[in-house]
Amino acid sequence: MHHLFTSAILSLIIFLSSTAHLQAVEICQYFSCNKHRHDTIQFPFRVPRNQTIRCGYPGFDLSCNSNGGTLLKLPSSNSSDPLVVQGIDYSYQLLWISDPKKCVPNRILNMDLNLTGSPYGLGPDSAEYSFLNCTNDNLGDPNSPIPGGTSVVSCLSGGNFTVVVTAEKVLEEKMVGDLKCEMIKRVVAPLWWPEFGYGSYPDDMSDIFIQLSWDIPGCRDCVIRGGSCGFAGDSGLSVGCFLSGGNGGLPLSVKYGLILGAGIPGLVCMIGLTFYISGRVRAYHQHRRHVNSEVSPAIYPQPIILTMGLDGPTIESYPKTILGESRRLPKPSDGTCPICLSEYEPNETLRSIPECNHYFHADCIDEWLRMNATCPLCRNSPQKSSS
Repeated sequence: MHHLFTSAILSLIIFLSSTAHLQAVEICQYFSCNKHRHDTIQFPFRVPRNQTIRCGYPGFDLSCNSNGGTLLKLPSSNSSDPLVVQGIDYSYQLLWISDPKKCVPNRILNMDLNLTGSPYGLGPDSAEYSFLNCTNDNLGDPNSPIPGGTSVVSCLSGGNFTVVVTAEKVLEEKMVGDLKCEMIKRVVAPLWWPEFGYGSYPDDMSDIFIQLSWDIPGCRDCVIRGGSCGFAGDSGLSVGCFLSGGNGGLPLSVKYGLILGAGIPGLVCMIGLTFYISGRVRAYHQHRRHVNSEVSPAIYPQPIILTMGLDGPTIESYPKTILGESRRLPKPSDGTCPICLSEYEPNETLRSIPECNHYFHADCIDEWLRMNATCPLCRNSPQKSSS
């Protein structure tokens, strides 16, 4: 019984430990700063005010503003204004952000996009851009518009000058040579707009996006496989992939509820069955002890009575008969000695037992009676036997 009870307790500890570990890696649910938007914040990102520390990887903290926007604050940023998160692609590990003042080039030129100390890097669509300051006198001629492949930056332009930007060296040289524009700065920046990659530039490069990427933690393959990425345990930075059975599978939170809903009743049944079996085993052993106590006298050693054979004078007192040629006994009897199974022969000496009148060879019955005080045939004890 003690062994069964110990097994039940051990099973309970193992089950609670496994569910505690499961809870540690699955406590996080997707979150959104704006309930009207379908994009969600998930690992490695987290919102500290709404999610626990194990819901996100270090350095990926986000926040929400009063308008339902998602904000990102870079640790080395010179500006007190955080950037606005416009989109996150978890399968490619890309992040698009914008300037709340709608002037991304200003942050680029003022080195306000310092990624030092952050887990982010420049996006894969980064390019080298040339910012130029052109006077309106040269740009104001309708017959001399800015060439294609360039964009104005209205948030940096003034009353008598216009800031333009281009990523093409030929256009940069043309604007410097023909339009007398002055070079402001040439920088490598991850600028991005919805039509990026189609060979077209926006008319105004002010309110565009900045494209960032991250490599650690690497959850790309997990997301592509339809799983949920998260910490593999309740401590450390090891990351695991928790598959939910494909696109049609149940969410992890639902599976966690099912495990608890089915596991706890199952564990209770197992413990109940363990106690039931232990009770039956205990009752069986009690019954055995009770039966043994009742029948124990029957198995106690009983007194043994030893019966010895007859003494010599008693044996000699039994009558002898010498068999004649006819081999006929005084009383009809078998013609064979019951002890040696040999037929009687003439002149052989026979002895009989008076009580039963059974005949034997004298030598055979004498030897028998010295060891046994009973007749070999009828087992009757002679009256003069000694015990």
